[in-house]
Order: sequence, then structure tokens, then C-alpha cells
Amino acid sequence: MTFQTLVFYFLAAILVFSAGRVITAKNPVHAALFLVLAFFNGAALWLLIQAEFLGITLVLVYVGAVMVLFLFVVMMLDINFEKLRGGFWKNLPLAGLVAGLMVVEMVAVFKSPVSGLSTVAPIQPQAADVSNTKIIGLTLYQQFIYPFEIAAIILLVAIVAAIALTLRGRKDAKAQNPGEQAKVKSSDRVRVIKMAPVIEQPAVTDEQKAAE
Repeated sequence: MTFQTLVFYFLAAILVFSAGRVITAKNPVHAALFLVLAFFNGAALWLLIQAEFLGITLVLVYVGAVMVLFLFVVMMLDINFEKLRGGFWKNLPLAGLVAGLMVVEMVAVFKSPVSGLSTVAPIQPQAADVSNTKIIGLTLYQQFIYPFEIAAIILLVAIVAAIALTLRGRKDAKAQNPGEQAKVKSSDRVRVIKMAPVIEQPAVTDEQKAAE
């Protein structure tokens, strides 16, 4: 066993541990910090296989931007996470079953000769003047174009699902309906009421009262 293999297993073990703590930590800030640790180990694994561009991108984009924003949101919002995690252990068996089924399906897709992923040719060594980014682009958009498009569709579905979950109707929240606002007519906003004219009577002075 080479030194590179030992480093890989060491980083992979920390990555699996930190990923598990992301979903099991009770404190959301601790979970976010464990996710940062997972990203760092993932970037180190990319560097281990000489994919410097992916490793640096993972650190800059996810650790430097996404996780900082997530920590700000978690620490600024007063969310009762204990209430949200109330049914975690109750739904864990079903979640484990679904996750296992997804793993079996992914293994079946990768092993299937129809997908073309089971007989992927190794990347040939390139000349020294060819950048790492160019090699990644050619491999991603030529050799793995169909898996890349499938992953993009899955991410799109996840975005739509996240928007649908956040737009659930609440009784204590007021919202505007742009469609109803666009269909409003002048008769809906202005109402003309016919009233009889009002004639003001002159005020009676004290002298007129005394004369009467």
C-alpha cells in the first residue's frame, strides 16, 4: 500500500465521518461547520488526483460563499430546529430504505453496458502545455455529456421542489396575487354613489332666538 493510498483512506474516512455528523448534529451551526470540513476533505481528494481546478473551486465556491451565507441565515433566523427534527428517528428507517434503493439503482446504471459508464476509457496523459481546466471540460462535455445533463435535470427538479416547499400557504402571512392585480378594472377600485343634494341651513343667532 502506497503513501498516496493511505492519504486517500485517511481523507475519505474524515469525509464520511463529517458527512454523517452533518445530519446527526443537533446544533445547526455545528452541522454547518462539519459540512465545511467535508468540503475541505473533498477538495483534498480532488487535489490528490491532480484535479487542482476542481479542488480550488470547491473551496472558493462552497466553503467561501455558500457555507458563509448558510451560517449567516442559520444564526440570524430564530428557527426552532428541535421541532423540525422531531420526526427524524421516526422517519429514519424509511429514509434508509429509499437511500439504499437509490444506491442500488446508481450501481445498476453504472454497471449497465447501455449507459457506457462501465467501460470508460482511462484519461490519456496530455502534453504539458494542456491545462487541467481544458482536460476537465473536454472530458465532462464530450465523454460524460449524458450523465452531466441528467445531473443538471436532477438539480433543476430539486430547485423547483425547494421553491414549492417554501411557497406553502400560511394563514398568518399576507401575500399578493399578481394575476388578480393585473385583471383589476377601474370599476373595481372606484365606485360612484348617487346622493341627494344637501342644503345647509343658516345658523340661528341668539337675537333671532330672542325675537321668536
